[in-house]
Amino acid sequence: MKPFHAFFAAVLALSATGAWAQWQWVDKDGRKVFSDRAPGADIPEKSILKRPAGQRATPAPQAPAADAAAASSAASAPVLPASAAKGAGVDKELEAKKKLAADAEAAKRKTEEERITKAKIENCARAKQAKATFDSGVRVSRTNAAGEREVMDDAARATEAKRIQGIIDIDCR
Repeated sequence: MKPFHAFFAAVLALSATGAWAQWQWVDKDGRKVFSDRAPGADIPEKSILKRPAGQRATPAPQAPAADAAAASSAASAPVLPASAAKGAGVDKELEAKKKLAADAEAAKRKTEEERITKAKIENCARAKQAKATFDSGVRVSRTNAAGEREVMDDAARATEAKRIQGIIDIDCR
């Protein structure tokens, strides 16, 4: 049984090396890509950073006209360092996410301000109505803690009028 285990282990070890065959390259956006498959034909040879053992560089055949067009476009294009190309794609996404977060925060803040403003307007209207009632001289009653109805005396009316005036001063600006 031991030779069988040794043989099985050897076969397993040899088959596992295929899983380690990894390609690594930099795509056209400047990001590193890891894969177990070879990059597409659109990836230049200089962008391939790592290939599996035993794989050779295969130059892609190009037509002379395409070669001249590539050389002229390369000459007219601005030269950016590799770090700038990498950062440009990430920065755009990051800036877009930051802008969305800032817009959402601004909308949330505006909604909260509108809610507070609406509550102040409603409080102001109620306070003015209560003040008009107290200023009219009509007898005002309220329910005490025991659930009994009691008419407010002059001291209680003055205290309540002062409290209502404070609400008006704050909410009716």
